[in-house]
Amino acid sequence: MTKYIEESNQIPVIADVDVLVCGGGPAGIGAAIRAAREGVSVMVVEAMDCLGGIATAGMMSHWGGRSSSKVMQEIFDLTYEKAQDAGWHHPNWCGKDAIYHDVQKIVLDEMFLKENIRVLYYTHVCKAVVENGSIIGVIVENKSGRGFIKAKRVVDSTGDGDVAASAGVPYFKGRESDGRMQPCTIMFKICGVDYKRAVFPPSFETTVDTPKGELQALAKELLPFPAGHVLLYTQPTPDTVCCNMTNAIEIDGTDAESLSKGVMICRSQILPIIKFLKEYVPGYENCWLMSTASLIGIRETRHFEGIESLSKDDILEAKFHDNWVVRRAWFNFDVHNLTGASLDKTGVQHGWKQNNDYTIPYGCLLPKTIEGLLLSGRNISGSHLAHSNFRIMSVCIALGEAAGVAAALSVKQGKALRDVDVKEIQEIVGE
Repeated sequence: MTKYIEESNQIPVIADVDVLVCGGGPAGIGAAIRAAREGVSVMVVEAMDCLGGIATAGMMSHWGGRSSSKVMQEIFDLTYEKAQDAGWHHPNWCGKDAIYHDVQKIVLDEMFLKENIRVLYYTHVCKAVVENGSIIGVIVENKSGRGFIKAKRVVDSTGDGDVAASAGVPYFKGRESDGRMQPCTIMFKICGVDYKRAVFPPSFETTVDTPKGELQALAKELLPFPAGHVLLYTQPTPDTVCCNMTNAIEIDGTDAESLSKGVMICRSQILPIIKFLKEYVPGYENCWLMSTASLIGIRETRHFEGIESLSKDDILEAKFHDNWVVRRAWFNFDVHNLTGASLDKTGVQHGWKQNNDYTIPYGCLLPKTIEGLLLSGRNISGSHLAHSNFRIMSVCIALGEAAGVAAALSVKQGKALRDVDVKEIQEIVGE
């Protein structure tokens, strides 16, 4: 038997909301909070057991890059304030952009409760429901079974664009020339690090000379391929370091078998990496495995076709778009090696000369073909190289804020998303 015919089923309507946000990562957080503050009803569906996505479940070390996001600054301040009681230990070594993962989960829950945002955890998006070219809601599945969430507007903050793909929005995957996608990573934390002697290489291009050799060269020689770089980040908790060193290439985050393979490859590298750290990295001689992320970091999958698309030249030239919805975006071309460890030959970190902020136009959030749906986060319309810059969490949360405001205005004014006055969005998200 190659196919099983599922019986027809009457799916219950489990919610009817103004704005449905699919995915509770950085983009979803920004979208939900901003939409709720505009006075519309909001629901978020999230596959994990917490908000924050890669920032919390993915155990990312810090919020990199910068943007105009005001919600992000609120998260920083609230997390730092709450974390004092929980044990934030290194005010001189960690800025507020460092992530105290468990405290940030609590902070995000509290922010959502304050805004009366409904959340369904452990809930997967199954299918977008489209009628006459407009999305009217999403079918989801969780412990209660399958259900239909009716929504006036839907924000796709799933990262991979699962809603947009199901709705039939055209896309391509990975690099334009060959479809290859950036590698994936499982973050992990170690404890027992001697901060007085420890080194913390923050980038692929950071070299560290030791009596046993240069660390990046040693990692490339001794760690199991395709691992082979050293990225270590200070944490707020005592003697703790966040490691961004596992690496799996040729993984498709939209394919279940490939995704599972990526998880197992990354986990298989953790103990060899710790052994390497103990033997070769100063200050790590007595380190031990503390925890591993429950969410694998997928950097790149689908790029959707929008009314507009962001290019590498838009970023390199710091182009100002009159119809901007994100301002003060900044990062580098953070292209992890598509065929191995370290930085890809197309990536630029230390050599990044563009210090000027760029803007992202509203059209990048608007799918060409479907009304009622907004792209939000790393799935917006843009090129492979541009994506390596705007996928950073600080930019994704700002994209979410713009999407949330646009969705709310569209509902309140009874307008199509593409007819919302971008000047009104700008006035609310601010400069």
